[in-house]
Amino acid sequence: MPTTRQTHDLELLVLRCQRGEPSAFAELVRQWERRLFFYVRRLVANEADAWQILQEVWLQVLRGIRSLRDPRRLPVWLYAVTRNTVMSHHREEYARDRILDAVERLESTQESEIDSFDDAEQVYHGLAQLPRVDREVLTLFFLQDLSIDEVAEVLGIPPGTVKSRLFKAKQRLRDILDPEGDRYESAS
Repeated sequence: MPTTRQTHDLELLVLRCQRGEPSAFAELVRQWERRLFFYVRRLVANEADAWQILQEVWLQVLRGIRSLRDPRRLPVWLYAVTRNTVMSHHREEYARDRILDAVERLESTQESEIDSFDDAEQVYHGLAQLPRVDREVLTLFFLQDLSIDEVAEVLGIPPGTVKSRLFKAKQRLRDILDPEGDRYESAS
């Protein structure tokens, strides 16, 4: 429990920060950085992330100190700002991880479709032997990375028709690349 003197000093420090005194803010950082870092460090796994988050906390404190109505509430306010910053970091990290996972899955799926053939040159040679309709749907989906809906929009046909054409075009391309039918599994 802080003494009356400590409470008074804290209130004075907050008021000085609210007036924009750089030395007061430096003192605030000096007094609170260690405690806040310890708190952040318990909430994030990486020390470098903890320091980065703490820098963001100090920016938030600098921008928002004037909104602190009761200087005696500084400790609670600092921990709330810190917690909110950590939670934002976790949300951004989660979103970033989900995007990266989705990109990796997409790349893996697309690569497996094309990489299952010996090499790109064989695929291009096989594509050249297909009817234009098959070439077009395969090119837009696999080589131009368009979604089923985007291919449908480009071709002016329903998405179900795109799926059907893709299935049939892949079958025809496999037949061209492997006429014996023993190198590639049938499409699923």
